[in-house]
Amino acid sequence: MIDVRRHHGNEPEFSVTCLVDNTADLKSDLWAEHGSALLVECGSSKVLFDTGQSGDVLTHNLSVMHKDLNGLSAIVLSHGHYDHTGGLRQALSLAGEVDVIAHPGVFEQRFARIEGGEYKEIGIPTSREYLEDRCKLRLMREPVEVAEGIFTTGQIPRGNGPEPRDARLIVKHNDAVTPDPLLDDQSLVLMARHGLVVLMGCCHAGVVNTLEHVRATFSNDIHAIVGGTHLARADYVTLQESVLVAKERFGVRYAYVGHCTGARGFLAFEKAFGQHCRMCPAGLSLTF
Repeated sequence: MIDVRRHHGNEPEFSVTCLVDNTADLKSDLWAEHGSALLVECGSSKVLFDTGQSGDVLTHNLSVMHKDLNGLSAIVLSHGHYDHTGGLRQALSLAGEVDVIAHPGVFEQRFARIEGGEYKEIGIPTSREYLEDRCKLRLMREPVEVAEGIFTTGQIPRGNGPEPRDARLIVKHNDAVTPDPLLDDQSLVLMARHGLVVLMGCCHAGVVNTLEHVRATFSNDIHAIVGGTHLARADYVTLQESVLVAKERFGVRYAYVGHCTGARGFLAFEKAFGQHCRMCPAGLSLTF
């Protein structure tokens, strides 16, 4: 369990900006793409959580929003899919020397089944060797403090709630193809003034499993969730349980959901959270 007492009573203010998402603020010049990237700023600390798919959208949106990656404390990868790691090279070129934090399984060979039974490669497009030559690569299964009051969840145990499994997602080991358990999936936790804020990349581990792990690890109330929930293709039972348990069992007050949440997922969150639910398009800026 993480000792949160040293943070209590001195919680800083966090700014969270959505840099990349499937949607963008329609009243802006921002671009959208299937992907996710969130920028966390707090005092002198700055952490990038995922990098989007192409890097081009990340770079463009940073410019439009007058943001930069100078002085970045770390880049944290939620998991090893291309739509969260494809902009990593551009992010490193903008940030300079920086730590990159991920689960050891982030470099797994990953594929998705597409029409006709063909396989499309969807893993991280940057090799471990490339990263080790250009940054301090930290591969961690356990939670780690990235900056003051900013933690990774580390590997998330399964079994406390439903997982929004996608049969199309597979992993290759020694020429053997099996369903991908995505054990490298992790979230980012902010120790904010009104409780914990959980930033989710895709939440392949499941919303319930993720929040159960956060509560057990950090022993504090969960104020808000932000990002992808991987509920776009979830069955009705998984969808409803994920949303209602987040609100009723864990007492989450605010939900800012996007990326892989999907229209059905957003409507379920909106029904449960009412005015405390919003979409999370590129351009959204939140303060906690």
